[in-house]
Formats: sequence, C-alpha cells, structure tokens
Amino acid sequence: MIDCHTHTSISPDGYDDAENSYKRACELNLKAIAVTEHCESNRLYGTDKYKYSHANEEHYFYNYDIFLKSMEVNSAVKENVSQNTEFICGIELGQATHDFEAAEKIVSDERLDFTIGSMHELVGRDDFAFLNYNYENIPELLAEYFNELLKLSRWGRFDILGHLTYPLRYIIGEADIRVNMSAFDDVIHDIFKTLAANDKGIEINTSGFRQKYGKPFPSLEYIRMFRECGGKIISVGSDAHKTCDIGSGINNGIELVKAAGFDKIYYFKKHIPYGISI
Repeated sequence: MIDCHTHTSISPDGYDDAENSYKRACELNLKAIAVTEHCESNRLYGTDKYKYSHANEEHYFYNYDIFLKSMEVNSAVKENVSQNTEFICGIELGQATHDFEAAEKIVSDERLDFTIGSMHELVGRDDFAFLNYNYENIPELLAEYFNELLKLSRWGRFDILGHLTYPLRYIIGEADIRVNMSAFDDVIHDIFKTLAANDKGIEINTSGFRQKYGKPFPSLEYIRMFRECGGKIISVGSDAHKTCDIGSGINNGIELVKAAGFDKIYYFKKHIPYGISI
C-alpha cells in the first residue's frame, strides 16, 4: 500500500504533523507516504495582492508561507526516516491555471518530490464545497470545470492530476443532485489523452469512500477510460486531513485499479515515478 495524498496542520484544514503521519504510515507498513499540503496558486500572497474576496472565511491566503513551512518541515522529516517506508515531500497545487507564474514558482522548488495538480474552484467562484447548487447551472459549471482541467493538463507541470471528479462530492454526495456525466466524456477523453501523451498520471482519491458520495474520485469507468487513452501512471491517496485517516480506502482503490486493467501503482521521488506491482 501507498498513500500519496495526505495533509497535516500546516494545511489550514488539517490536523497533527508530518512526523506523526510518517509514524502512522510505518505502523500500517505503507511502502510510501506523501505529505501534500494545500497550496492555492490563486492565493499565493496576502489579500492586498488580489482584487477579489470570497464569501466563505475558510478561504485562506498567504499560501506561499504555507508552502515554505511545508518544505521546511517535510525536508526535516526526510532527513530522519529510518524505516522501510518512503517519505515523499509533496504539495497539492490548486488552480495553477488561475496564475501560471505563481504555480511555476512552486513547482520549480528543488525540494519537491511530487506535485498533485488540483482544481478546487473556478475563476471568480468559491470552492465547490461552498457553492449553493440549487442556484447553479450544473451542466455549465461542470463543463467549465473540465475545460479548466484540460487547460491544466496541457500546462502539465505536475506529476498526478488530483481527484478528477471532485465537484461530485458536493453535487451528488451533499446536494443529492443527479448528473448526466456522459455529456463530459469527450473533454475527459481529451484530458486523459493529454496526460498520457506527456507521461502524467491520475490519482485515485479514496476520500469519497468515507463521505456521503461513497465512491472514489474518479470511479471505475474513468479509470478504465484513462487506460484506454494510453494512460499508464496511477497513484492512490486517501486525502487524509487527520492521522487516523491515513491509508483509509487505499485497498479498495487498488482493487479498482486492478479491475481497470492496471498492474502497478506509482509513487514519486524527485518527480520520477516508481512502480509497485499489485
């Protein structure tokens, strides 16, 4: 097992610390754990640098400070690992398409082993977690989201595309609104072809197993589509924000990876993928 998506208290919505996360990974006999704090490209600096504000107080700025702190802490943990479990210094980079210059500043840091490319919100909107879906045009919202992921994939300065179907956690899982996802097959196909052509991978984010949604992000049909598009690199992460959730759902995620026809999962060191047979 590996867990390539975890957070600590350095992320504003996380708990505990990287050292205890590593200890927990060793207790679980994980082959590798990546600590990937949030770093939102569109809020890298303070509020004085931006012309917009968000309605929800959980939106946070000064993400560059978060990044620097995570690099400092993760580098210190890496120097003291002595177990058979690999410790990976990572980051979850949000909204790179909103500010490519800020995103490039992050991904060029030589201390990084691993970058997840994520999209938590669209330009001028709150995080998908805070939208009122009773007042949203959901097909238009999702079309914009997947087109933004395509733009992110074409930029490609990351290792793994994070939680492809993230908005469904809230649209289906929380608001209980049905979605015709087949309408987005063409753009998702283009995303996967772009990733595969550039040797980039996708993440199977298992947090959905412990949420109302009940499925990973993405689910089996998209994992199969990624393989059909030539994709080879699959990573698996719990998206744990608490130490007790590290490793949660990973075995179920690996079973889906196998069901889709893959025989390896991957973790990264210095952005080089290392495969583990499953």
